[in-house]
Amino acid sequence: MRNAVNEAIRTHYGRPDLAAVILAALEDAGADLQQLSLEALAPIDEFHIRGRAATLELAQAAGLRSTMRVLDIGSGIGGTSRCLAKEFGCRVTGINLTDEYCQVASMLTARVGLDALVDYRQGDATNLPFADNEFDVVWSEHAAMNIPDKRRLYGEMHRVLKPGGTLAIYDVLAGPSGPVLFPVPWARTPDTSFLVSPEELRELLRDSGFTVADWKDTTAEAREWFVKLAERIRREGFPALGFHLLMGHDFRAMAQNQGRNLEEGRISLGQIVSVK
Repeated sequence: MRNAVNEAIRTHYGRPDLAAVILAALEDAGADLQQLSLEALAPIDEFHIRGRAATLELAQAAGLRSTMRVLDIGSGIGGTSRCLAKEFGCRVTGINLTDEYCQVASMLTARVGLDALVDYRQGDATNLPFADNEFDVVWSEHAAMNIPDKRRLYGEMHRVLKPGGTLAIYDVLAGPSGPVLFPVPWARTPDTSFLVSPEELRELLRDSGFTVADWKDTTAEAREWFVKLAERIRREGFPALGFHLLMGHDFRAMAQNQGRNLEEGRISLGQIVSVK
């Protein structure tokens, strides 16, 4: 069922010409469009703070193995799911609310030759189109901040996990120092931003039936990463292939506010591994 919040989120992320824009930028960068590599996609592939390094750290904490079936909630254009399939050999299904992101994710995954291990579905994370106890791992990076009904979100994550399965989260959380400055990459206004504090997330996970096995605050690492990113942008400007292709003309303001939100303690970052 489509609702006002979901429609606003689709509008925020959606771009009907996204596939053509990304392919043109890749070609301009000298990439072979018929045999793309994850390295060629790296500048745009994983749309979250600290990119692939954060994904690999979470994967290690979650103990990913090739025998596992993984559900990637909020899979974006597929960078994380492709990374997990390539690095660990696991079978990954991505689900995302934005139709264009699912289409681009499928296209890029086929072009890097990982479509035998990775597939994508368009859908709502609070009403997952999967059976109970279907996945060994539920994975989510930078997705929950767009979802207002957290109890349904974590309840659905719990439902589709096998008993003893793992929930792996890397998310932006509310910081201690005041409201978020907008626009940011996940929301242009407060109407589609739904952050919770670390304490609230712990309670939500517990109430949904999870046991937290590992919790790491990665705010300091995120802050250092953003300082280096801002310095590189000041020196060199935005690269031809980058996240501005996803977010459009106001991405510079989003990136600047994201840095300020981190510096001023308005947001925090958490890497959390929980068990059903």
